[in-house]
Amino acid sequence: MSKSLAILASTVATVGIAVGAYFVLSPSENQCTPTGVVAGNATIGGPFELVNHKGQTVTEKDVITEPSLVYFGYTYCPDVCPLDVARNAEAVDMLAAKNIDVTPVFITIDPARDTPQALSDYVEVTHEKMVALTGTDEQIKAASKAYKTYYRKNGEGEDYLMDHSTFTYLMSPDGFLDYIRRDMTAEQVAEKVGCFAG
Repeated sequence: MSKSLAILASTVATVGIAVGAYFVLSPSENQCTPTGVVAGNATIGGPFELVNHKGQTVTEKDVITEPSLVYFGYTYCPDVCPLDVARNAEAVDMLAAKNIDVTPVFITIDPARDTPQALSDYVEVTHEKMVALTGTDEQIKAASKAYKTYYRKNGEGEDYLMDHSTFTYLMSPDGFLDYIRRDMTAEQVAEKVGCFAG
């Protein structure tokens, strides 16, 4: 792990514990049993109103109409986001080959740069089924709060970065099913999603 990624991981872990939204790993005998629990009475997911990559205002009911892999990131991300998003897209294709429909959802944490047009370009090179979402700072903060994610601007000028948490959330129209860790492969993601969706 690079020094910058180690610092980011440490920061995310510290903030996660501070806000009481951390995960406790536990082995699972049943593949469909979630592999972690959220501390306290916190829940993952909830209502949001955002703007999709086509410029349309949408809610969670418009977006999460089937099993969905929800990821918070930003298009200028130099390393972590591209790998996670590509892994999720690969898992979606694996599941499609088994006739299991899953939607990859990308919610930006950098609405200043990630306009609907920027997200449209991102979808075009990432996955044709992806739904990419942006909005006002307040709308993004509300969605992030609902999903218990962390993000923070790091630096100034045009080339600033964003520190952020890196879980992918497996959601259904009924709510949270499980989370996907960064160290999971596309095959493992597909297996987990397929268990819940199959």
